[in-house]
Amino acid sequence: FLNTGAPGLAVPPPAGYPGGLPVGYYSPQQPYAFPSYQLPGGIHPIQYQPGKYHMPNQPVPITWMPGPALMPNCPPGLEYLTQLDNIHVLQHFEPLEMMTSFETNNRYDIKNNLDQMVYIVTEDTDDFRNAYRTLRPFVLRVTDFMGREIMTMQRPFRCTCCCLCCPSSRQELEVQCPPGVTIGFVAEHWNLCRAVYSLQSEKRENVMRVRGPCSTYGCGSDSVFEVKSLDGMSNIGSIIRKWNGLLSAMGDADHFEIHFPLDLDVKMKAMIFGACFLIDFMYFERSPPQNSSR
Repeated sequence: FLNTGAPGLAVPPPAGYPGGLPVGYYSPQQPYAFPSYQLPGGIHPIQYQPGKYHMPNQPVPITWMPGPALMPNCPPGLEYLTQLDNIHVLQHFEPLEMMTSFETNNRYDIKNNLDQMVYIVTEDTDDFRNAYRTLRPFVLRVTDFMGREIMTMQRPFRCTCCCLCCPSSRQELEVQCPPGVTIGFVAEHWNLCRAVYSLQSEKRENVMRVRGPCSTYGCGSDSVFEVKSLDGMSNIGSIIRKWNGLLSAMGDADHFEIHFPLDLDVKMKAMIFGACFLIDFMYFERSPPQNSSR
């Protein structure tokens, strides 16, 4: 007979974070109960070993980066970035987009080098998703391990029918942290042969530049977007779109690596983080197979 065992004990959240874990997630320290089955007429039970069999109706455990302590002069939720000099942006593969012409909202896992989850990013775009495809305006919501929305990124709709050098046709991303409080903008600059962006403060003052390769459609190699000082003399960091073989060529499952100095201002780290998503939508987001092309 099935014996479900004792339920796992709840694990309190790290210091500085009230409340509990988001619904559907487990702390890596939380114990699990595994069903046991009695042999006919026997004494010794047979147990499923952890990690060997998938347990029905149980979500796969997610290992989260330990919650850092609250810091002064740091927007709430960005404390994680103060401890990191690089992060990985992993887009979820959406089979529905490959098989149909239906565009689904993008989802991303943000992880550190230890494969620990740092943030979850979800797209919240319902009205324009299938009308404008890759040119759609979007809202990206960044949540932490408690499900709190700690950052919001918004891309307004910009008409591309105008001349490419017209400011009204250039793409832009606004970064808010916490939601409702603008900390900066990612603004596209017109360039004949490569992607160029400026990272701006909340007062729209240029702080850094992002310079992409001449070709972002390279097959079989990474695409590197360099983060530089305004004069272009100093390398500050990079946004690298990793080549993942056929998965990169056929489906929306992009993998980005973001590098920046450990001691860089945390707001500027958030701006580089935001630039990664505008780059993804502009150059690597594929429309579902219709009569469309990138």
